[in-house]
Amino acid sequence: MLTPTVTVVDEAIIPQMFQDMPVPAPPVAICSALLVSKDATAIKPISESMHQLAISTEVCSEASIAPFLLNRRKFGATIVDLRLGEQARAFLKKVRLSPSNRTSVMFAISDNDAATTAAFKNGSDFVITTPITMSSIDQHLRTAYNLILQEHRRYFRCPVDVPVTLFCSAMTEVRAHVVNISEGGIAIITTALVKPGIEARVKLTLPGHESSFAAESTVCWCREGQMGLQFISLSEDTRAKLNEWLSRSLEKSLPESIACKFRALIHS
Repeated sequence: MLTPTVTVVDEAIIPQMFQDMPVPAPPVAICSALLVSKDATAIKPISESMHQLAISTEVCSEASIAPFLLNRRKFGATIVDLRLGEQARAFLKKVRLSPSNRTSVMFAISDNDAATTAAFKNGSDFVITTPITMSSIDQHLRTAYNLILQEHRRYFRCPVDVPVTLFCSAMTEVRAHVVNISEGGIAIITTALVKPGIEARVKLTLPGHESSFAAESTVCWCREGQMGLQFISLSEDTRAKLNEWLSRSLEKSLPESIACKFRALIHS
């Protein structure tokens, strides 16, 4: 049996933390959750419940450090212990302002009604009240799990190796290879130098599909032989085919116990 994956981050190891980040999730995990707490009686049951749903947990014991992690990683869920004080309450607001984590499913841990009210006001989706029990955590997670899966599907990047052609107004066509694809865009390997902001039309064929699809896109970044492009225009038919293919690919990557929940979600 696999043990829960818990990475503990503390203030004393900040320099090392930045050398090691981002920490890759184990193959069994669909996403990571950031748990900001120093209470072992909260950390253990929350981590175990997350593990049962194939979510790895990264524990940060200091609310002052949590924003650094928020800026460096994508988290499917964020859990903030409001008993850590004002910095924890301020962190709730920072999650909703984070470019990469503003849609993270957010939980707060509260020990009084005033903190609970403030948590919802500051953007928390769920509040876990003390004393914390496995049954109360499981109840919240069952309610939240569809949201977490939806969030994971939105940001899922599927590894793939297929040729792609770029058509840019500033140059002749560029032939490259896709390394991953998501609902929002692709990352490619290419020797071409294209500045961020340049618009390009991409044309590729998904594995298992006979016909290719084209999409208008914008170059987001370009470095060391790789390039990231964001889709800015997809036809409804193309978007539907891409999302269906991504859903099938994501389902294949999930443990069967989680895949059955995912199938129920996409067919609901």
